[in-house]
Amino acid sequence: MTGPVSPFAFVDGALDRADHLRDDPDTLATLWPQARVVVLEDDGRAFAGDDTRLFAPDGAAIGGGPGTAIFLGMRDGQAWFAQAARRLSIDAPARIDLRSAATQWNAFDATVFAQARAMLHWHTRHAFCGVCGGELAFVRAGWLGQCARCGSEHYPRTDQAIIAAVSDGQRLLLGRQRNWPPRRWSVIAGFVEPGESLEQTVAREVLEETGVRVLRCRYVASQPWPFPGSLMLGFLAEAGPDVPVVGDELDDARWFDADTIRAGLARDWSVGPEEDEGGIALSAPISIARWLIESWLASVTR
Repeated sequence: MTGPVSPFAFVDGALDRADHLRDDPDTLATLWPQARVVVLEDDGRAFAGDDTRLFAPDGAAIGGGPGTAIFLGMRDGQAWFAQAARRLSIDAPARIDLRSAATQWNAFDATVFAQARAMLHWHTRHAFCGVCGGELAFVRAGWLGQCARCGSEHYPRTDQAIIAAVSDGQRLLLGRQRNWPPRRWSVIAGFVEPGESLEQTVAREVLEETGVRVLRCRYVASQPWPFPGSLMLGFLAEAGPDVPVVGDELDDARWFDADTIRAGLARDWSVGPEEDEGGIALSAPISIARWLIESWLASVTR
């Protein structure tokens, strides 16, 4: 699939999921020798070469057939799989985490790494049935868990979360968590609860975390966020000029004017301001959070 270049990571270069092949083990076995295999450690890091680029051996180098490997999809006639390193006897010169890869790798490699990480995390965390506790057997090339005891079926889980750039018309509402580096700020985010619409989640999360009442909001974009398995649903929201009052989740929440936001975006996000410099540091360029901040700034400075 092709289209406009995304302003954040884990979207561009997505594989053709080729769902019809998940029930075709014979074809997958035929594709295996020339297939590429993304290999991940249990901590989510991927195999990398000496140059820290993606190290994805082909099936012939691994040997055998797909076995327990998860079929990720197709690209230009070549199959891609994911496999846990502990199941293989091969090694690689280095390991790399997904956040680092997203800033260093091309879009396709980072996106396929993200898909592999999310799927292997689901396998690791869902080895047993949530209904009866029986052991799951993964079928459909890794995309369906079947309980050997009660027959329940389990599908890959994605946790939906909203992320919102909230403005009072002239200022942007940002919060910071206690475990973040000094002076790091970002937009407000939170998970969707059962029975909620996305718009209701935006209003509830912003009110709970900051005490600010959202008047209206609109959806603008989404980003897979495999840390470990979320989908971030981005909104631009309008709110009254309430004074922020933080709850239990945030260390602080404040309104920031356009000049402060502009200076924060111009600063090296990975370093942040010196203690005596003042100013703020904002979210990494790989994130939809930063794109939402940039989108808000563009809307108030046109």
